[in-house]
Amino acid sequence: MNSVKTYTLFTEQDIYLFKEGKHYKLYEKFGAHSAEKDGVKGIYFSVWAPNAKKVSVIGNFNNWNHNDHILFPRWDESGIWEGFIADLTWGTLYKYAIETPRGEILEKSDPYALSWEQNIQAASMVSTNWYEWNDKEWLENRWKINSLNAPISVYEMHLGSWLRNESEPERFLNYRDVAKKLVPYIKEMGFTHVEFMPLMEYPYDPSWGYQITGFFAANSRFGSPQDLMFLIDELHKNEIGVILDWVPSHFPGDANGLHRFDGSYLYEHEDPRKGFHPDWKSHIFNYGRNEVQSFLISNAMFWLERYHADGLRVDAVTSMLHLDYSRNEGEWEPNIYGENVNLEAKAFLQDFNTAVYKEFGDNIITIAEESSDFPMLTKPVHDGGVGFGMKWMMGWMHDTLDYFKEDPLNRKFFHHKLTFASMYMYNENYMMPLSHDEVVHGKASLIYKMPGDEWQKFANLRALYVYMFTHPGAKLLFMGDEFGQTGEWNFKQSLDWHLLQYPVHKGLQTLVKDLNHLYRYEPAFYENQFNKDGFEWVEADDLENSVYVYLRKGKKKEDVFMVVLNLTPRVIDYKIGVNAGSHWEIIFNSDDERYAGSGVQPEIFSEQFEDYMRHQKSISIQLPPLAGIVLKRKDKKYKQNRIKQHKR
Repeated sequence: MNSVKTYTLFTEQDIYLFKEGKHYKLYEKFGAHSAEKDGVKGIYFSVWAPNAKKVSVIGNFNNWNHNDHILFPRWDESGIWEGFIADLTWGTLYKYAIETPRGEILEKSDPYALSWEQNIQAASMVSTNWYEWNDKEWLENRWKINSLNAPISVYEMHLGSWLRNESEPERFLNYRDVAKKLVPYIKEMGFTHVEFMPLMEYPYDPSWGYQITGFFAANSRFGSPQDLMFLIDELHKNEIGVILDWVPSHFPGDANGLHRFDGSYLYEHEDPRKGFHPDWKSHIFNYGRNEVQSFLISNAMFWLERYHADGLRVDAVTSMLHLDYSRNEGEWEPNIYGENVNLEAKAFLQDFNTAVYKEFGDNIITIAEESSDFPMLTKPVHDGGVGFGMKWMMGWMHDTLDYFKEDPLNRKFFHHKLTFASMYMYNENYMMPLSHDEVVHGKASLIYKMPGDEWQKFANLRALYVYMFTHPGAKLLFMGDEFGQTGEWNFKQSLDWHLLQYPVHKGLQTLVKDLNHLYRYEPAFYENQFNKDGFEWVEADDLENSVYVYLRKGKKKEDVFMVVLNLTPRVIDYKIGVNAGSHWEIIFNSDDERYAGSGVQPEIFSEQFEDYMRHQKSISIQLPPLAGIVLKRKDKKYKQNRIKQHKR
């Protein structure tokens, strides 16, 4: 006898929107929900399996029996199976047993489950994401923090390897334990946002979370949904934004996951040229299927609404947009125009951005991890763009690291790797990433990418950070890079926090903290970070000295800073053209002893009224070796004489 009762949460409008690909809150309908029928409490289940012959709920409540609790197919050709089971409560483990037309029985976890079991069985768990939030003030004001006119400095982290239990290094910390350590650290370091590598449920640790099976489930390695909400709540209460990595690009082929969910290619594209990823051996979503689009956009809405996320960083956008991504000739099929753009994926991303910005406005940010020159990613959809808020500036990252890897004696041959970004830096709204991908798989840690002895390595990295934090665009730095983690990132263990006992590592950490505060509290570095009014080259072509000089400008005419980079290990006396009527004060020096530098103090030793570098006057400065310095302009009257006598 079937123990399932008829029940539904779906209206005719829900079904219509689902079929049209326009239902963006499917998590309110699909999955397992507390319900009551005929005065009896229980759980309502619903799942999309249009090609199934039979669907039943199996679990620890019926000894995983396929025949006891059979769901009812809806009559409207939606492909939805649903029903009510009495007396079930939170904590019940379950799966769907799906019988295919060929008689095959597939045991699938619930695509909409809020919690998953953390073991080989990986069953779904009847759960809730109810939580009493305490971040109302943050939500009301976060548009100011997430604005493109605000400083955005992101600390990217992998929760499982940021910090482990000291007495049991193999054990993960709970979300709540992480909150106690992470919140004060981020606050002290001055980052505005934290970006978590995927916190959705995934089975395979070496995937770092990018092979997701439970798209609506908080990662149970670190606790319950409420534990994760507590962590986000604590960050918000301390005015720290939360960005989540989101992976709508592909999913793994695990037997209990989305692959061949009802025996057919339901979520993935049937054609392997569009539906299988050759690099990651995973399956690509079918962006042309309306129900799949509803699933994915609902998933984005879910994390933004239920978990109060402030932004989504969309992973692997390049692979989504290009039909020939990682494919040889003959392994891909051009679109209707004979080109390599995946038009269905582009339309999906446009719909995604349109939907989330319509729902949340400027309270949230969407960020594309995209490594090609795909046009108009951060332009409005109504103007033909894809609609992202920002895009990772991958070209800047690769050029910068390639330059800094070079011996300083050879840098004159690569000088314009650092200036090239100014050719395109306003084409999109860019975030400048030094991400996890750059410190794994034999690429070496950032500090060991730098050439020379220990002093030169740390001096180079300090100078790189000055360049990064004073360059137009938002910032992103991967965990450990702020103190010079020496080993490559290892997802199996904690960062090497013990390195902070050494002055060079502590000094680097202090430098990053001070740069964050400089970036956050001086409007010239962020007000115009996405428009041409905020940047001006003073000297971009001095190859022989490997010196770069540029201005950063705020909205007020007098709000101007000068940045000078000396990327050789020599102390240089350097002449720079400046405008008349200004006085310059050195406010930051990466070679300062405070940062474990050599302690060479830059000084302005001459100021002259003569045309130089297309400016009306000049100043001469002693530049520390392998260093970046920042000067602030102060308008005031002054005499036509030397500010300081240069001491030789």
